[in-house]
Amino acid sequence: HYLRRPVQSAQFEAGRYFYVFSVYQIEDESLNLDEMPLMMSEEAFENDESDYQTLPRARVSQRSRGLGWFLCGGWKVLCTSCCECLVHTCRRKKELKARTVWLGHPEKCEEKYPKNAIKNQKYNIVTFVPGVLYQQFKFFLNLYFLVVACSQFVPSLKIGYLYTYWAPLGFVLAVTMVREAVDEVRRCRRDKEMNSQLYSKLTVRGKVQVKSSDIQVGDLIIVEKNQRIPADMIFLRTSEKTGSCFIRTDQLDGETDWKLRITVACTQRLPALGDLFSISAYVYAQKPQLDIHSFEGNFTREDCDPPIHESLSIENTLWASTVVASGTVIGVVIYTGKEMRSVLNTSQSKNKVGLLDLELNRLTKALFLAQVVLSVVMVALQGFLGPWFRNLFRFVVLFSYIIPISLRVNLDMGKSAYGWMIMKDENIPGTVVRTSTIPEELGRLAYLLTDKTGTLTQNEMVFKRLHLGTVSYGMDTMDEIQSHIIQSYAQVSSVQSNGNSASSTPSRKPQPPAPKVRKSVSSRIHEAVKAIALCHNVTPVYESRVNGASAEPEGTEADQDFSDDNRTYQASSPDEVALVRWTESVGLTLVNRDLMSLQLKTPAGHILTYYILQIFPFTSESKRMGIIVREEATGDITFYMKGADVAMASIVQYNDWLEEECGNMAREGLRTLVVAKKSLTEEQYQDFESRYNQAKLSIHDRALKVAAAVESLEREMELLCLTGVEDQLQADVRPTLELLRNAGIKIWMLTGDKLETATCIAKSSHLVSRNQDIHVFKPVSNRGEAHLELNAFRRKHDCALVISGDSLEVCLRYYEHEFVELACQCPAVVCCRCSPTQKAQIVRLLQQHTDNRTCAIGDGGNDVSMIQAADCGIGIEGKEGKQASLAADFSITQFKHIGRLLMVHGRNSYKRSAALGQFVMHRGMIISTMQAVFSSIFYFASVPLYQGFLMVGYATIYTMFPVFSLVLDQDVKPEMALLYPELYKDLTKGRSLSFKTFLIWVLISIYQGGILMYGALVLFDQEFVHVVAISFTALILTELLMVALTVRTWHWLMVVAELFSLGCYLASLAFLNEYFGIGRVTLGAFLDLSFITTRVFLWKVCVITLVSCLPLYIIKYLKRKFSPPSYSKLSS
Repeated sequence: HYLRRPVQSAQFEAGRYFYVFSVYQIEDESLNLDEMPLMMSEEAFENDESDYQTLPRARVSQRSRGLGWFLCGGWKVLCTSCCECLVHTCRRKKELKARTVWLGHPEKCEEKYPKNAIKNQKYNIVTFVPGVLYQQFKFFLNLYFLVVACSQFVPSLKIGYLYTYWAPLGFVLAVTMVREAVDEVRRCRRDKEMNSQLYSKLTVRGKVQVKSSDIQVGDLIIVEKNQRIPADMIFLRTSEKTGSCFIRTDQLDGETDWKLRITVACTQRLPALGDLFSISAYVYAQKPQLDIHSFEGNFTREDCDPPIHESLSIENTLWASTVVASGTVIGVVIYTGKEMRSVLNTSQSKNKVGLLDLELNRLTKALFLAQVVLSVVMVALQGFLGPWFRNLFRFVVLFSYIIPISLRVNLDMGKSAYGWMIMKDENIPGTVVRTSTIPEELGRLAYLLTDKTGTLTQNEMVFKRLHLGTVSYGMDTMDEIQSHIIQSYAQVSSVQSNGNSASSTPSRKPQPPAPKVRKSVSSRIHEAVKAIALCHNVTPVYESRVNGASAEPEGTEADQDFSDDNRTYQASSPDEVALVRWTESVGLTLVNRDLMSLQLKTPAGHILTYYILQIFPFTSESKRMGIIVREEATGDITFYMKGADVAMASIVQYNDWLEEECGNMAREGLRTLVVAKKSLTEEQYQDFESRYNQAKLSIHDRALKVAAAVESLEREMELLCLTGVEDQLQADVRPTLELLRNAGIKIWMLTGDKLETATCIAKSSHLVSRNQDIHVFKPVSNRGEAHLELNAFRRKHDCALVISGDSLEVCLRYYEHEFVELACQCPAVVCCRCSPTQKAQIVRLLQQHTDNRTCAIGDGGNDVSMIQAADCGIGIEGKEGKQASLAADFSITQFKHIGRLLMVHGRNSYKRSAALGQFVMHRGMIISTMQAVFSSIFYFASVPLYQGFLMVGYATIYTMFPVFSLVLDQDVKPEMALLYPELYKDLTKGRSLSFKTFLIWVLISIYQGGILMYGALVLFDQEFVHVVAISFTALILTELLMVALTVRTWHWLMVVAELFSLGCYLASLAFLNEYFGIGRVTLGAFLDLSFITTRVFLWKVCVITLVSCLPLYIIKYLKRKFSPPSYSKLSS
């Protein structure tokens, strides 16, 4: 009960978040509140707590559904459910099933499988136009213009010329359609290129060439070296003698190192290729799944007695989109098209819309409201006479310039300009803008979520520490280890050659007097180094070989090729390569590896051969890898294992130093691995092998049975050593993180790494400053623990939070809102052991609960989901391939570039777009104000003030260039923006574009529009026919002066734009004289050139312009003097 009380009170505190339940009126069920979670996350966790989600739903269904319900919105629910049902029926997905595939006989397949064609296109010929139009008219702005333009086809509503409405709209749509069409054609070409790649297919009649898109399940396909694998296949044969090959998977999982794949033994043993058709065999494959790192299946050959059964795992697969790195491979196709792993794992990235666009959309709705109100007022002042409804609509059309269509055009062109500037910046070379629609987002970020490995660190491992329990070796004492190794192998070789060689006896003479401890240390070092050199999945590759494959042991010929200068190591983890490189540096070198054996070279140059009996690969669940080897010389069988300390602590014999030393190494920022061994007798091994092979063939719960078999060996292992490997930080990570922190951006580190490693990297990179406390969230597994731990965390102030993925999931299940609220108050948060989906989920949580803009940055395939979920995704081209940088909105080459990208380009893009957007609106409002004044003077007639081309020219050639030149404006120099990151803080409040600034612009527009129109009418009582010419000239001059008023830093192009626009206007006066009459009132009034050149005209225009602009200049000057903005204090 003690626990239930606070939980209940916490729930009532969070009552306002229970709006869902309040709708369903659950007052009488407050007792059941305890059984309900405080918050439900959007992902509705699929676990035992599924009954939580059904609680409120069950209650809803009990409510009566009468006529009242139908009228109060029930009809909406019914319509929606009908539509969903229709869509579901039309797009019903075929259920994915397990399958039996006969080798080389596609016709034997029981089902029809999808076509093996790649399709990345958004539209086809039929859906292109409707699709693009829908995307455009989704925005209120464009839909509004469509309605206004269509209204001009109705004669009674027609005002002016059709082209004044359709030309701008047509232009916007044309630009968009061309852009989409170009993208679509590119996609189509790429798809066509991929689908028409030719592959050799094996048939009874020999090899035939087939297109990639014509490959079917059951086909036998031959793939050459450096060729892309066209479909998911099982690996049957290879030209390599080892029966294995390497594949490059960087396009699939983002990892750049090569992966080893193994053939099915039964088919590799066949004498010739054609024999694949002479046998009767089939592959049983599980149903298509998302997981690219696992596979379960069986291979069966029926035509021999007894039938041969082989288990298939991930090592026997060749997934599509990977590339063969060595030899030629033959495989049988098991999945095609939509069922391939690579296709199942690609998510459709959402169309990201910037916050600025949403804010402008809101403002346009407000403007539309104002426009309707203004029209109603005009009709009311007429006294609702005659066909007032038609007049109302005519006024709406007349004032349609309040919402300028050029807003979208200007902003889109501005975005392209910002993208171009970012890519041309020499201080951040290699930066690519992949999404041109959201550069302003870079200036509004409140949260940065970053990956650790490869983003903050270089993903380059260096071996730093070897600990044997009683003695520890660092970088400076590695030579001691080397001398121990040389010594111990000299002893071994002298013992072996004692019988037949007398020369070795002198070297053994001085050994016996050595102290016993010394000897034990030496033998322990020897054991530890040997274990590190044997327990891994590293393969040496000799580049100078013609076929690029690993060197085969062929007597003397192979020995010559084991030269150190052309050997590189390939492995699935950089940690492993670092360990093997280190054993090479101390004298024990891995020179060759194939499926059956490993060869080590001793310091004296002898080759030692070990036969590989079993390998247990590393998985994220087991956190360890093992290998069983038999030494050729002695026949001894040894089981070696290495893994994370958490996994190994319970496996090794009791000791008193492991935990403490792991903690010490983690505090130094090292990644730790525990190495252990166990000697096996022949009987023990045979017993294990039979159980293990049986487990591998089972179809149900295979993973569990295999794990159980291996665990029987993992008992009381002898602890050999603890290794420490350092992952070095990227260049300038510390100053960059400090810069971002000073800019008010909160940084969260989301990593799949261990808690200890993540914590020490957070400290070494100064993500957590020296004087800050770190609160490590204890592992929690249920609601009660989570509640107590959250309360403990609530009492801490200003400390960084470190939490693991499992605990995070528990907290989010029960206390989502409370947890996010507490975490957001932390200066820094580190989430370790995060899965890719969890990373994306954290991003969505921040978006929902804080309403702030988030940015995710990463470099590997595991960061793609997080990058796509964030408001702004940044990818780094790193060691792990290009997958993240291709999926991101912005791609950079180094983490340190993010500082300039946000502080300079993000800040400028946002401030410029805000100024540009508001100025374009001002341009529309000022002319609408003049129209309103004009109409009210002429007895509220719905007659346009300016005819056809003047209106089009006003929004384009007369004012476009100066207004657009605002994209070159900057308030402070880039150096200043980087020196004072605090300037960035102001932007997150969104003050550059808010209802307040917008209202200021509205007032300016009303003041200027009124002055221009009344001024023209008052000063020109004599020459009333010329009012159009005068007011329009004054209007153009006012706009040009207003641009000058808005600019903060002049650029030579701005001056050119101002002069060019003025020149264009003066030149056009000569040609457009018939437009300068007053609409339909005085059709005969043409522009009088002789009048325009008189002094009277010039001084009157100047006076009007001065009155409209001078007060604003004075106000601006006073404001800068008495309450200057923060940037002006710096620039002065």
